[in-house]
Amino acid sequence: MKEKRRRKAMKRKDRWIRGGRWLLAIALVGVLWIGVVQVRMATLPDRELPPQDVGIVLGASLWQTAPSPALKERLDRAVELYRSGVITEVIVSGGYDTPKSTLTEAEGMRNYLMEQGIPEGHIYLENEARSTYENLKFSQAIMKEHGWTSSVIITHRYHAVRALDIARFLGFERPQASPMDSSVLMMSWHRSRETLAFAKWQWDKVQLSLGYELQR
Repeated sequence: MKEKRRRKAMKRKDRWIRGGRWLLAIALVGVLWIGVVQVRMATLPDRELPPQDVGIVLGASLWQTAPSPALKERLDRAVELYRSGVITEVIVSGGYDTPKSTLTEAEGMRNYLMEQGIPEGHIYLENEARSTYENLKFSQAIMKEHGWTSSVIITHRYHAVRALDIARFLGFERPQASPMDSSVLMMSWHRSRETLAFAKWQWDKVQLSLGYELQR
């Protein structure tokens, strides 16, 4: 009996050891993946771009009716690209922040761009998006409507990695990004949050590839 109990105990111990090894391996893979994503977020290059048909500014919060400081950083980059001739048209993408909002993100962005001298006729509103995937999917529809094929995605560097991956999944033609760092955001928080969002996007890609629609 003692020998039988000893053998059972040894088997349990072996199972625990094997299980622990698997958990350790999974944890190491996870840490490695997080490290790769973080490095990509930190090092995505901001290259000089040839002229593009359109710039797509990805939305962020409004402060009442004005762009938040972080959103202004994206919009200022769009103004810079417009003035330098890289883009002549701008899509601003983003729906309502909250049910109580009086403007969509896109409307607030348009107003800011007009104040910076971009004519209203060169600004196209995408007023429905509630996620980065929808930003790009709905903006792509506007591009097709106008016959535009080249585009530059305008957003922060930490966000541009996922945005480019989404654009490629959607079939954008050689999508470009004009990423910028932020002087107003707490980057440790936003990079951590974006790492989780990037992981979720990998699962979303699987669902979309299988024909499922993402829940809003």
